[in-house]
Amino acid sequence: MTAGKSNGDDQVEPDPDLRNFGDVLKASRKRADLTQEQFGPRVGYSVQYVASVEQGRRHPSAKFVNKAEEVLNAFGVIQIAAKQMTRRRGLASWFRRWAELEETAVALNTYECRSIPGLLQTEAYARAQIENVPPRPTAQEAEDRITLRLDRQKVLTRTPYTTFSFIIEQTVFERQTGGPEVTRKLIDHLLKCAQLPNVDIQLMPTASPEHAGTDGPFQILESHEHEWLGYSEGQKHGEVITDAKAVSDLHQQYAKLRIQALNPADTAGLLMRLRGSL
Repeated sequence: MTAGKSNGDDQVEPDPDLRNFGDVLKASRKRADLTQEQFGPRVGYSVQYVASVEQGRRHPSAKFVNKAEEVLNAFGVIQIAAKQMTRRRGLASWFRRWAELEETAVALNTYECRSIPGLLQTEAYARAQIENVPPRPTAQEAEDRITLRLDRQKVLTRTPYTTFSFIIEQTVFERQTGGPEVTRKLIDHLLKCAQLPNVDIQLMPTASPEHAGTDGPFQILESHEHEWLGYSEGQKHGEVITDAKAVSDLHQQYAKLRIQALNPADTAGLLMRLRGSL
C-alpha cells in the first residue's frame, strides 16, 4: 500500500509526510540563507530535484538527506524528518492511523476473509498479493510496500508482549495466492507464528453454516491507554471506529467467531493437512 499514486519509481503526488519533509528542508535552506540554485550544487543535485523534494513530489534519497544535513548544519532535524517519512513510505494514507495504534496496542484481534493478515504474511506472499491487484505498482512501490509490511511484523515478538488473535478463512489458503510453493512456505510461517506465546491463530472452516463474520473483515484493538477501537477496510478506504456501541458490536461478533472457528490445536492440524495436499 502506498500513500500516493506514482508517476515513476521515485516520483509521487504530494502527501502529508513528503510535504512535511519538504517544508523542513526548505526552512533549513532558508535559515542557511541559500537559494535552491545555490543549494543544489553544494549537495550534488539539480535545482529541479531540490524543488521536487521541497514541494513534496519526490522521495529524497538517503545520500541527499545526509548531504543536506551536512551542508545546512541542521542539528539533525533533516535526518529526523527523513526517518519519520521513511517509516510511513509504502503505507496507505487511510491505514496510517491504525498502523500507529497497532504499534502500541496491548491486544489486537483480527478477522480476515480476503487474504492473510499483513502481520502474518511472508515476503513471497506479500509480493504475489501486491502484484496481483491492478494497477500494477512500480518496482519501487512494490518494494516499499513489502518492506513496510514486513517491518510491521516486529510487533509480534516485541516485549512486553501484545496479545494477538487471528481468525482466518480456510478459503484464503485454498486460493494458493502465488502458487503452491508460496502457500507451503506461508503455512510453515503461520505454524511458527502460532507457537509464539502471545499469538493465537484459528481457521474458519469453508463449510460454516453458522458464521458471525458475513459482514466482512474487521479488527479490534486495546490501546496502551486501555481504550478499545475498531477498524474496517474496503476498496481504497479504511475507517478507525471509535463509537462505543459500534466497537461493542464488533466485540460480540469476534467473540462468536472465536467459538465458531477451529481451536488453535485443530487449526494447526488443518494447516498441516492443507500443506500436505499442495
